[in-house]
Amino acid sequence: MIQALGASQGIAIGKAFVLPHWEWELPDQKIDVADLAKEFDRLYEGIRRSKTEISQMKTELDEAVGAQEASIFDAHLAILEDPVFMNEIQGIIQRQYKVAEVAVKEAIDHFVTMFDLLDDEYMKERALDIKDVGNRLLKHLLGAPEISLPEDTQPFVLVVRELSPSQLVHLKPELVLGIVTMVGSPTSHSAIMARAFGIPLVMGAEGKLEQPIVTGDLLIIDGETGMLQVDPTPEMVARYTEMRRRLIAQKEQLLKLAEVPSVTLDGVSLTLAANISSLKELEAALANGAQGVGLFRTEFLYMDRTHFPSEEEQFEVYRTAVQKLKGETLVIRTLDIGGDKQLDYYEMPEEENPFLGFRAIRFSLERRDLFKIQLRAVLRASNYGDVKIMYPLITSVEEVREANAVLDEAKRELQEEGVPFRGGIKTGIMVEVPAAVAIADILAEEVSFFSIGTNDLIQFTLAVDRMNEKISHMYEPFHPAILRMIRTVAQAAKAKGIPVNICGEIAGDVNALPIWLALGIDELSLSAQAILPVKERLLRAKASDSRSLLERLFRCGTAKEARELARQFHAETALAPGGANPLA
Repeated sequence: MIQALGASQGIAIGKAFVLPHWEWELPDQKIDVADLAKEFDRLYEGIRRSKTEISQMKTELDEAVGAQEASIFDAHLAILEDPVFMNEIQGIIQRQYKVAEVAVKEAIDHFVTMFDLLDDEYMKERALDIKDVGNRLLKHLLGAPEISLPEDTQPFVLVVRELSPSQLVHLKPELVLGIVTMVGSPTSHSAIMARAFGIPLVMGAEGKLEQPIVTGDLLIIDGETGMLQVDPTPEMVARYTEMRRRLIAQKEQLLKLAEVPSVTLDGVSLTLAANISSLKELEAALANGAQGVGLFRTEFLYMDRTHFPSEEEQFEVYRTAVQKLKGETLVIRTLDIGGDKQLDYYEMPEEENPFLGFRAIRFSLERRDLFKIQLRAVLRASNYGDVKIMYPLITSVEEVREANAVLDEAKRELQEEGVPFRGGIKTGIMVEVPAAVAIADILAEEVSFFSIGTNDLIQFTLAVDRMNEKISHMYEPFHPAILRMIRTVAQAAKAKGIPVNICGEIAGDVNALPIWLALGIDELSLSAQAILPVKERLLRAKASDSRSLLERLFRCGTAKEARELARQFHAETALAPGGANPLA
């Protein structure tokens, strides 16, 4: 059994189809000076055809999974228009008298090598985009057929060294049981698209296989845990077949709860809202019974494109989202770029520690022109339903007041222009740094709601990068310091009479549910997949029982003790009298 990286949930069992690498036979010849113009014409024609093809793929993906995922191909079009990339190719042709295809291959190799050497996961992922675009251009220059997938076979598990978005968009989901890649990151474009298609994906198997996988090998993969088994025993196949059947049946059963109110046995309501980054994710969340959106990550409207989105582009997305919610609340977080979220078309300053640098609200307050464009779009969308604004990475009262000042400017402009918007739009903040926790009582005087961003709060408080394998085990949501910080924020919110939301992976942990009930948390903001499992547990819980657990939790000295206590409480109360299964 091989342990790789889980990148898209689900279990797949089937025979492997190994996709061969891109391999080109390039002409070993030089050109005459007189042929330079002809070679440039070939290059430009190849670029034109590549752009047309990429645009067609974008349209196909838009129809299949939505515009947000399809915008990945805007980044590919941008590469073909990038003057640095194009100048490199043209320079090789002009200075070294090489044919266009050789120049393209050398330019690809140059940039891919340069990006791969950088200690930056985002840039490594962009190297795959360059390779993908370059190979498409080479295909047209050489007149070679594109490597295709089998269409007349039984469904298969696709195995590939690295999967490009261009290859993934041509997959027929009904034929692809799952995907295994030798290299890649769960944050890559391909992983994002696989999750959108609902295809199980395991990445990073390189160096862990005793021998290469060949077409026809029987595979089992678990896209959640990252498990990969080659040539499993009949007993293992039977076990995972049953696991897969149970997972599918469980999902079907949970869907029955989508319309059931999220209320405990003793009558305590807890709103279960969704985290989304696109309209497609919103549809999935609503299908799972989401009661509004607690976090709309708007930075994904800015990424994987060639320019900042206009006010009109943003307005259309926000308006569509609020209309789909039909009266439920839409909380829009303003632009949160920087750190690991970069823009292809805007060069952020080089920083030794970008996670503690020029990002999120700091960027917005520096680039108030862009900030105001976003706020105007949000305000206009508020005319169509219940919209709230949330500022990220707040560390001081001054930042809240400065952000609200820009909001007031946007309101005045829209009023002067006669553009309608909801005047009493509420503003809140992400509480995700220790500074905000320490002054939560002061900040509560400035805003209408809190959202505790537990992912960043844990990283900043414990000084742990959870992507760092050496210390990721120290990333612990049940650490006593984290539990106390959440309690501090909840108490400050309650004292002021403002609602408080929990956002982050721990919000979807059913073992943590009693903590939220005991603290009087008003809302959980969850991924679409986490909503129904949490609701199923909530429906057979009693808030009154949770208070005794909270007292014991805050006496725990270690994260291990707290986690085990929460787990035991969950196990004991899940089948306790009065806690009958709502699906029974």
